[in-house]
Amino acid sequence: MTPRRILRRLSVAGVALVLLTPMTSAVAQARTDVPKIAWGSCGTDPKLKPFQCASVEVPADYDRPHDPTTTIALTRLPASDPAHKVGTLFTNPGGPGGSGVDFVQAAAQAIYTPELRARFDILGFDPRGVGGSDPTTCYPTAADESKSLANVPPFPVTAKENRQFVIDAAKVAVSCQTTSPDRLAHYSTANVARDMDLLRQAVGDDKLTYVGYSYGTYLGATYAKLFPDKVRALVLDGTLSPEAYSGSNGDKDPLGVRLKQGEGASDTYEQFLAECKKAGADCVLNKLGDPKTVVENTLARLKTQPVDVPLPDGSTVKVTYAVAVAITFQSLYDPHGYPALADMWAQLAGTNKAKAAARAPKTVIEWNNRKEDYTTSIGSALQPCVEAKQSGRPLAYPAYAAAADKRAPHFGAYRTWVGIQCEFLGIRDTDAFRGPWKNDVQQPVLVFGTRHDPATPYEFTRPYANLYPDARMVTVEGWGHTTIGQSACADRMTTDYLTELKAPADGATCTQDRKPFDPLPTGKKALNLLPQ
Repeated sequence: MTPRRILRRLSVAGVALVLLTPMTSAVAQARTDVPKIAWGSCGTDPKLKPFQCASVEVPADYDRPHDPTTTIALTRLPASDPAHKVGTLFTNPGGPGGSGVDFVQAAAQAIYTPELRARFDILGFDPRGVGGSDPTTCYPTAADESKSLANVPPFPVTAKENRQFVIDAAKVAVSCQTTSPDRLAHYSTANVARDMDLLRQAVGDDKLTYVGYSYGTYLGATYAKLFPDKVRALVLDGTLSPEAYSGSNGDKDPLGVRLKQGEGASDTYEQFLAECKKAGADCVLNKLGDPKTVVENTLARLKTQPVDVPLPDGSTVKVTYAVAVAITFQSLYDPHGYPALADMWAQLAGTNKAKAAARAPKTVIEWNNRKEDYTTSIGSALQPCVEAKQSGRPLAYPAYAAAADKRAPHFGAYRTWVGIQCEFLGIRDTDAFRGPWKNDVQQPVLVFGTRHDPATPYEFTRPYANLYPDARMVTVEGWGHTTIGQSACADRMTTDYLTELKAPADGATCTQDRKPFDPLPTGKKALNLLPQ
């Protein structure tokens, strides 16, 4: 995902309303025809030759399983040792709104061990309303959406910007209401879980084997609640608190406050600066002085003096305070990318320009380049609107943001505004599920939490694990969002658990393979494969 798409998605991502579904999910599902999957080619791109693609139809509304359907796009990487295949490994990369098809095609061969790829077909699907699965759009055309968002910042900073941001959010909500009301009405995670159970049956697995990252852990918790007797194995990495996300814990704050991403990002940001300082000459910021002083002074300056950063085509992009904070937040996801983040801040600080420009991270260089990637960036991020509680106080967001920024400078205000559009949307999926969240899954499940995670704070890991009768929580001592590409120890545990159902002891720990400013091995690149 390109950084501009990231910033657009983060500036429009939702929070919201709605009620529950004590619905008889399993009963409704029993009346639903299982689709037949006709796997075929994924196209002419040589990179996609190892994969197979398909699409199936599932009920738009599981209360009416024989009424109109919605399309689900699929891809799989077939098991390399089909004679010893265990089954299908379902995956979700997070978001909400992340494309499971893109994730598997881009990452499966790199992040899963050869043993795991030998024993499982690795399957990714675009959740309903996302990507190739009847996307939920908010404008008639991509050009209309691009024009509407052209001047929307990642988040507002001044009082004037606050007022305009709320107005813009209301306009976006109205556009979504009028463009995709039919799709939004059945857009909940509970329906994605029902889709996934239908797909499980379609591939011929008696029980589900699943890996979910970030928001994918919320999908995992929802599936576990609705289909507890259909679970074979769950790996849940970078846990999103179901109570905080849904609002079932009684917290009336906006979603962006409840998730505590501001606090998580603030902690990881401080860790980034501390690791940079320890790295000495391996972190370029040390050449300019104390890293924290350099970055904080630059942030203060950007509030009134944005910086024009040159792009490869000779044009420039204006980096404001809000843009710099948003880019930093995303860059904190992968510690392999911390040297490039330090280079970016050296460039923005206005010194060492030649070297910094040569190594500046793609988060700066590509920020304004790939407009067509944003076609469904709004609609695909509105899932919380139809299933989570909203504050009901959109005009109070500036006060919420100011309070959050005192707790978590820079990032608290930024993450508070996530979900403002949903305050105005007014569409609810009446089949959404909002708790209670303790489930009856009898199989051991594997739960990973990274100590310094900017997006799913570590403090949520143990409470999440406690929702399962037999969760084995593993702490990864390190930095960044999820364990992807970070820890051979975590990879080994995941492989043993999924292939042989050998779960580690609860309370186990892993370390990451390298520290943030250690040189990358030859030929290895930073992995930042998860959506926002």
